[in-house]
Amino acid sequence: MRVTWVQPEDLVGHELRQAREEGKGVDDVERRWFAAGGAPAPGRGASQEPVAPELRALALELLDELDAIPRPLATEEPDGFDEILAAADPAPRREPGDLPARIAGAWLGRAAGCVLGKPVENIPREGIRAIAQATGNWPVRGWFTAAGLPDEVSGQWPWNRASRTTSLAENIDGIPEDDDLNFTMLGVALLERCGTGFDALDVAKIWLDYMPPGRIFTAERVAMRNLLEAHLPPETATRRSPPVRVDAEPGADPLAERIAPGDPTAAARMAWEDARVSHTGNGVYASMFMAAAHAASLTGASPAACADAGLSVVPAGSRLAEALRTARELAPGRDWEETVDGLYERYGTYHWVHAINNTALVAAALYACDDDFSGAISAVVQGGWDTDTNGAAVGSIVGAAVGVAGIEERWSAPLGGRFTSSLPGFDGITLDELVQRTIAVAGAPAPA
Repeated sequence: MRVTWVQPEDLVGHELRQAREEGKGVDDVERRWFAAGGAPAPGRGASQEPVAPELRALALELLDELDAIPRPLATEEPDGFDEILAAADPAPRREPGDLPARIAGAWLGRAAGCVLGKPVENIPREGIRAIAQATGNWPVRGWFTAAGLPDEVSGQWPWNRASRTTSLAENIDGIPEDDDLNFTMLGVALLERCGTGFDALDVAKIWLDYMPPGRIFTAERVAMRNLLEAHLPPETATRRSPPVRVDAEPGADPLAERIAPGDPTAAARMAWEDARVSHTGNGVYASMFMAAAHAASLTGASPAACADAGLSVVPAGSRLAEALRTARELAPGRDWEETVDGLYERYGTYHWVHAINNTALVAAALYACDDDFSGAISAVVQGGWDTDTNGAAVGSIVGAAVGVAGIEERWSAPLGGRFTSSLPGFDGITLDELVQRTIAVAGAPAPA
């Protein structure tokens, strides 16, 4: 069985790519790897053929060697929370408003945005456009559908196999399982267990208690492997783990949104504790951005202002901060496709689930679409890359801003307010139950 993100021979190529992006000199390591018969990282999924034990042993040796190379960008991209904040300019705390209604909007918006992006996850931007155009859904403005899709289009751009049976207009019946929703629910369980004073070790413990390893991906899967091999945070996020700098932690942003409403700094701290189980550098900053943006969304701030609040907790000299500033410059007053073209021109070389490109795309959608829920989730999914994660993030922020009343029934009705999950105690949970449990851990008054 070939499993993604854990086979050493696959991880070397990813690590070489990430190391170069961080300015590390890795030419000699790369020469040794290829001379021994090693291959580049697979573009998607896992490599299909096992390698000789000698090559796998070399892969482990080289991963350790690459880990030990100092990071040239360590000054601009620090790891410690105090150092991160010292390099940022956190926005001040604001009082939240109508918290129960905004929490309900955030949950519903997150689910709708996630489900919209699920069937086209892993499909390049040009494929998403081809599918949407062929079914009369371009620009994207509703659920994807296979009805009327020509065979030549579906053959060239096949749906995400795990999601096509649950996430198309013709088969949506409730909210299907997704890691971007599981981690959100896990945040509620964490707070019920530990309160707001949790640390990274508490996060690791609840992962082991609740999260099936086969239902998590990329950096989280590598971190789980490290936990099972008896390594503790923050080593779980660095040991033989090139994906730590690839994708943004899907759980931290909604976790902090609901328990630090209006407080970007407090939200960012909790996101930092959560994310450093599996991430470092810009992967952690992306979680902090999302957390602060979500926290601001519960104050009645506009989505654009929420993006500014997120940017405020990111180190100003980091690559993520530069990308977020670029998104802010590109988005207003432009055709959306031109904005996305600009992001791809600058950040299109990053992995499709990288923190930098995806967080910039999320920010651009918030700056461009403001309080237009349908337009915002459609735009960010239409932009490609990590479509379900980005749809969930934008949907949650704009959903909180507009509340349930601002989310059209065409999005909410097919979902039925019911979640599927592999987490103990959460399968079949209703939207109302999740809202009530979230309000309880947030200390907000329950709705009448």
